Amino acid sequence: MTDTPKILTTVDQPYAALHVTVPRDQIQKVMGPSIQEVYAAVAAQGLSPAGAWFTHHLHRPSATFDFEVCVPVGTRLEDTARVTGKTWPAMTMAMTDFRGNYDGLAGAWGEFVRWTEREGYSMAPDLWEVYRIGPESSDNPDDWRTEMYLQVLK
Repeated sequence: MTDTPKILTTVDQPYAALHVTVPRDQIQKVMGPSIQEVYAAVAAQGLSPAGAWFTHHLHRPSATFDFEVCVPVGTRLEDTARVTGKTWPAMTMAMTDFRGNYDGLAGAWGEFVRWTEREGYSMAPDLWEVYRIGPESSDNPDDWRTEMYLQVLK
């Protein structure tokens, strides 16, 4: 299920990021170790997460996923060998909530993009998924909640 999308303006948000490029069929193998590595880099610098972890897809996923695994933080992280400190800039975005198993995300993205186009917006090529509730919190996929974001341009 996807909630009715809305348009909002975000604020600058520092985050720690690990860049990953993998074939689509490898995504489940790299996601867990990648997020653990980012959390470890955050903790090693005495920082705490400032919200739910997220992915920033630099391009729309295809046969290859080119994305960052990210954790928001209160102050900018100093770069490590593989984890970099970045800032999610303030921007106008379309946002919706998806509830359910991650297998349904691709269809939900298609629906979300079509809604954004019908509303007359152009979209930047990247996208974000914020994982509010997932398998680490609940064994029931019906409980999982993923926020989906697109930067929009009028």
